[in-house]
Amino acid sequence: MAQSSRQVQTQAQQQVQTLSPQQILAVKLLELPTVELEERIRSELLDNPALEEGKDTSGADDDYADDDYNTKDEDGAPNTDTDEDISLGDYRTEDDIPDYKFQENNRSKDDKAEDIPFSDSVSFYETLKEQLDMQHLTPEEKQLGEYLIGSLDDDGLLRKSTETLADELAIYQGVYTTPEQLERVLSVIQDFDPAGIGARSLQECLLLQIKRKEDSPLKQIEYDIISKCCDDFTKKNRDKIIQKLNITERQYNEAVAELTKLNPRPGSSMGEAIGKNLQQIIPDFVVETDDDGTISLSLNNRNVPELRLSREFADMLDEHTRNKANQSKESKDAFMFLKQKVDAAQGFINAVKQRQQTLMSTMQAIIDLQRPFFEEGDESLLKPMILKDVAERAKLDVSTVSRVSNSKYVQTNFGIYPLKFFFSDGYTTESGEELSVREIKRILKECVDGENKERPYTDDELAEMLKEKGYPIARRTVAKYRQQLHIPIARLRR
Repeated sequence: MAQSSRQVQTQAQQQVQTLSPQQILAVKLLELPTVELEERIRSELLDNPALEEGKDTSGADDDYADDDYNTKDEDGAPNTDTDEDISLGDYRTEDDIPDYKFQENNRSKDDKAEDIPFSDSVSFYETLKEQLDMQHLTPEEKQLGEYLIGSLDDDGLLRKSTETLADELAIYQGVYTTPEQLERVLSVIQDFDPAGIGARSLQECLLLQIKRKEDSPLKQIEYDIISKCCDDFTKKNRDKIIQKLNITERQYNEAVAELTKLNPRPGSSMGEAIGKNLQQIIPDFVVETDDDGTISLSLNNRNVPELRLSREFADMLDEHTRNKANQSKESKDAFMFLKQKVDAAQGFINAVKQRQQTLMSTMQAIIDLQRPFFEEGDESLLKPMILKDVAERAKLDVSTVSRVSNSKYVQTNFGIYPLKFFFSDGYTTESGEELSVREIKRILKECVDGENKERPYTDDELAEMLKEKGYPIARRTVAKYRQQLHIPIARLRR
């Protein structure tokens, strides 16, 4: 007898966080750096006629905040988003705080916030194009040259094959050429300055630079090392190279000393890549330290306009609200339009204010936790600090602190830093002492830099040296930090 299957239905309660439109707006504004916030505000001013630029001296937005029509969200629920810390949950889980670090030269405390350019140099694309224009080329060759220059990476190297580039030209520009034609034009570009530009590999890059040197016996040895023993050279297999080329140890050392002066990234010496030559850093915070140790914090809002509700829109909304009983269909439609615009304007103003409060709370917590650095400017004074430490002190959610720290910069007496610069892990010893990983790495790098390159320190020896300096960490931890610093093992440092 066949058995009938039954489907059992069960009920379960599950708590799901749903963000209101006001919360989402506050989150998005919180993530924006100062420059993007200014653009966002300008856009909102254009889109919403109920929002005006200027300081409100009439108290219109305060009056409006107490009106009945502002106490509820669009779904009729009470609006309590104004002062609370928004925990985002799964709204956006990735932590995309950049790891890069930027530090300007020492700046006087009297300097005010200003646009700080990353680089005002001409891009290497423009520099190479100027050299290309000086060549006697046909229009077709010049077009190929411009495409080749545009295909170089930030190091000034060509990572694509000429076959691939020929296909790209045919597909995207309708230009039909051959790899051989591209090779000929590329050879012209490889004669440009600086030497090594347009190379397709590290080996070719170094060979191009060696060829420009004056002829000498040492130049020939350098050329033979790179052309015949490039792999052994990168792996620092000295004995194999000496045996293979039948040269003396002195000749080898002299050649290597010259080879280490070559630039494996010729493009980096010509300024930033195209599109990157005029990026600017505008600090979001200004922290000034007086001679007596007083630290003051302010937001850099010099280009961010103050916002207020349009008094005209608020008055019209008040009038429609008072005459709600005798309204026609057209009047009701007008009332809904006015209410929507005024609600959106007030919500935007509240979100901007909440952003300012959250940013100030977060930055003040960072200052409190890293006060010795802001007083002295010494990087070694930075203490281990993670997002949770700042969140607890500022009484905010960790996700909120993460978004505040994203792409934000602070101007101090000692330079301009990304907020991520102040965060670092800690290493806890067996005795419970917490040490800064940043400080340990700095000491580790100093030990390696000061070693005898003929007899570099092993990880065990480095661990012993760190222990003597007051950093008792295990050999495997030394190996991990060494790898993070991109320092090779002892054998490869000879």
